[in-house]
Amino acid sequence: MSAEVTLLGVRHHGPGSARAVAAALEQLKPDAVLIEGPPEADAIAALAADKEMQPPVALLAHVVDDPARAAFWPFAVFSPEWVALRYAVDHDVPVRFVDLPAAHTFALAEAPSGVPGGTSDEAADAEAAGGGTGDPIAALAAAAGHDDPERWWEDVVEHRSPGDDALAPFAAVAEAMAAIRDGAPAGPHTRRDELREAYMRQQIRAARRAGHERIAVVCGAWHVPALQTMPTVAHDRALLTGLPRAKTEITWVPWTHRRLSQHTGYGAGIDSPGWYHHLFTSPDRPITRWMTGIADLLRAEDHPVSSAHVIEAVRLAETLAVMRGRPLAGLGETLDAVRSVMCDGSDVTLALVHERLVVGDALGEVPDGAPAVPLQRDLARLQRSLRLKPEAAERELVLDLRKELDANRSRLLHRLRLLGIDWGVPARSAVNSTGTFRETWRLHWEPEYAVRVVEAAHWGTTVEDAACGKAARQAADAPDLAVLTGLVEQCLLAGLTGALPAVMRVLADRAALDTDVAHLAAALPALVRALRYGDVRGTDGSALEEVARGLAERISVGLPPACTGLDADGAATMRAHLDAVHTAVGLLPAAPADTAGDTPADRWAAALRSLAAREPSAGPATGVPGLLRGRAVRLLLDDTRIDSAEAGRRMGLVLSPAGAPADAAGWIEGFLAGGGALLLHDAALLGLLDDWLTGVPGDTLIDLLPVLRRTFSVLEAGVRRTIGERAATGPLGTAVPLAAAARPEAFDEPRADAALPVLALLLGLPGTVAPAPLPFVPRQPDGRNS
Repeated sequence: MSAEVTLLGVRHHGPGSARAVAAALEQLKPDAVLIEGPPEADAIAALAADKEMQPPVALLAHVVDDPARAAFWPFAVFSPEWVALRYAVDHDVPVRFVDLPAAHTFALAEAPSGVPGGTSDEAADAEAAGGGTGDPIAALAAAAGHDDPERWWEDVVEHRSPGDDALAPFAAVAEAMAAIRDGAPAGPHTRRDELREAYMRQQIRAARRAGHERIAVVCGAWHVPALQTMPTVAHDRALLTGLPRAKTEITWVPWTHRRLSQHTGYGAGIDSPGWYHHLFTSPDRPITRWMTGIADLLRAEDHPVSSAHVIEAVRLAETLAVMRGRPLAGLGETLDAVRSVMCDGSDVTLALVHERLVVGDALGEVPDGAPAVPLQRDLARLQRSLRLKPEAAERELVLDLRKELDANRSRLLHRLRLLGIDWGVPARSAVNSTGTFRETWRLHWEPEYAVRVVEAAHWGTTVEDAACGKAARQAADAPDLAVLTGLVEQCLLAGLTGALPAVMRVLADRAALDTDVAHLAAALPALVRALRYGDVRGTDGSALEEVARGLAERISVGLPPACTGLDADGAATMRAHLDAVHTAVGLLPAAPADTAGDTPADRWAAALRSLAAREPSAGPATGVPGLLRGRAVRLLLDDTRIDSAEAGRRMGLVLSPAGAPADAAGWIEGFLAGGGALLLHDAALLGLLDDWLTGVPGDTLIDLLPVLRRTFSVLEAGVRRTIGERAATGPLGTAVPLAAAARPEAFDEPRADAALPVLALLLGLPGTVAPAPLPFVPRQPDGRNS
C-alpha cells in the first residue's frame, strides 16, 4: 500500500497559514509530520511540549569550532511550522525536520549571514523562493491586479478562516506556485534550492520506507512543486553526494517579536508580529479586541480614551475596510481609525501603539532541559539568584553598591560587558549624585546574546572565569596604556580579583617603558577612577595606587617639554589631558611617606607653574602654545595656588602690545575654559581683557574672530549676558558692586521701619508684639479701593 503524502505549502510566520495548517492536520490525522527545518533539531523537538517553552523561540545552530558562524530558525505562536510541531508532539506523532542540514549549510557558505536555507529570514527566503522572478507573492498579487502584495496576501490567506475542506487552500497555492516556477529563469539561489529540495525528497522517501501511510509535509509554498514530482533516487543522491560538513551543535533559545520584525541580520522581515499574534490568538471579534487593547495601552499612558472611542474606532475601521474592498479590516484600517479617533491625528501617539502593540516586546522562554554550554547555564543560575530576568523591553535599573545584592548585580553586568554581552549599558541617573555607590543601568536583552555567550564559552565555564580569561588575553594584546588602564578599571568594577594580578603586571611593565606623556596622561584618569570604585567595593587597591602615583610623578616631570612645539590640534588634545590629569591628581591620596609640600598635588602644581612660565610659541617646534599656558594659570588659580592678582599680572603680560595677538587669543581661550564667572567677580581681569580687545587692530581682529567666538560661546549664558550689560554701562576696568547698582536713590526709612515688627515675629525674637492688623478696606466692583 503506497503512502499518502500531503504537501502543505505555507508562508512562514503567517497566522492564516498557521490556522490552515492546524485545520489540515486535524482533517488528515497524519502518522508522520515532516517540517522544513534543520534535521539536527530532531533530538530536541520534543521540548516544544514542555510547559516552560513559551514562543517566540528559535533554534540556534552554530559551528562548534567557530561559534560566530551561527544561524537561527525562529518560531512564533502564529508560525505554521510551530503549529505543526506542537500538533506532532501533543498527539505523539513522529516528527522530523527535513531541510538541508545546518552542517552542510555552514560548510557550503564561507560567510553565512542570517540563516542560510532556514525559515528565520523571510526577506532572504522570499528572494530565494522567487528564483529569477523575485518575490512569488508579489508576482501572484500582480497577476490578480493588486499593487500591494502584502495586502493581497492578507486578504486571501491571513484574514480568512479555513472552510469545510481544509486542504483546498493548499491545493490552490500549489497550483499557483507551479505556474510561477514553470519556465522561471535561474536565480542566485537556484543551486541552494536544488540541494534543499533534493534532501527534502530523500526524507520523504525515508518516511515512506519507515512504513508511514499518511505523511504531512509542512514547507515553504515555493518548494511544493519540486516535491510533487519526484525525480529518480539516483538524481537526488548525485546532488547530495560529497557535500562538505561542519561539526555543529543546536539548541533552543528565547526570541522576541521585535527581532522578528527586522528585515536584516537574524530578523524575519515581519512588519507587525504583534498584530499577527493577535489575529492568531483572537479568532472571534479580532478588531474589537484589538481596539480594546489599544485603549488600555493609551489609558495607561494617561491619554483620555473612553469606551465611546473604542466603539467609534471599530466602526470607522470596518467602514474603511468596506470602502477599500477588503473582507476584514486590516492593520492599515485599524491604525487609520486609531489615529483619527484615539490619537487626535497625532503620529507621535500612534508611534507608541506601533512600538508596543503592532511590534510588541514579547520575549519567549525555553526550559532548563534545553542543551546549553556550561557558561549559559551559569548565567541562567546567576540571573535567577540575582533576580535579573532578561526582558525584551528596555528598562532602567538603579543599584546601590552598599547592598550585597546590588553589588553582585553590578559585578555580573560588568563581567558580561567585558565578554561583549551588552545586556546592561551604564546610563546617567536621573538623581544627581556625586557618590560612587550609585550605578544606573539600562537593561535590554537581545536574542543574539545567546550567540555571544556561546562565543565566550571557550574562556571559561562560569561568567567569572570567562571574564578573567578574556581580561588576561586583552591585557596581553592591549595596544597602549590607556586601553590597559581602562581594562584595570573594568576588572575592578567587575570584581575580577583573579585577573587583576596578571593585568597589573602587564600595566606595570608597559608604564615603565612608555615615555610618551600623552599616553601616560590618557592612562592616569582611569586608574584613579578604579581606585575610587575599589574603595566602595572593598577591593585592595594598594598595587593600583602605587602604579597611579608613579604615573602622576612621571607626568609632572615630563609635562613642560611635552607641551613644547605643538600645533593647534596637538595643543587641543593636550589641554584635554591637562584637565583630566588635574582632576585625577586631586583625587590621589597622599602617601604616609609624603612630606608637606611634596605630595602628588604639589608636584603637579609645580609642573603647571613651569608650564605657565614657558615662552610663547614663536614658530614651529618652539615654545608652548598660549592655550596650554592660559589653561595652566587657570588651574593654578582654581586650586588657590596663585591669587587673582598674580593671575591678572600674568594676563597683563600676555595681553601686552608686545605679545602676538594669536597667542594671546589662545591664552584667553585656555584661561576661560573653566568658566567665565571669575570675570564678573574680578573687575581687573575683565578690564584687562576689554582693553586688549579694543586695542587689537581691525585686520588682526578678523583673523582672531573664530578663536574668540569659540572662547566666549562656551561661557555660561548668564555670564555672557552680564558681561554685555556691563560693557553697555561704561568702562569695564572699574568694579560696580551689584548691591550698589540695585540700591534705590532715595531710601524711605519710616517705610522700612514698619516691617521690623513682622520680621521680629517671624524670627521669634523675644519681646516682640504682633503688629496691629490692617484695617479692612472694601473694594469697588471694578477692583479699586473705596
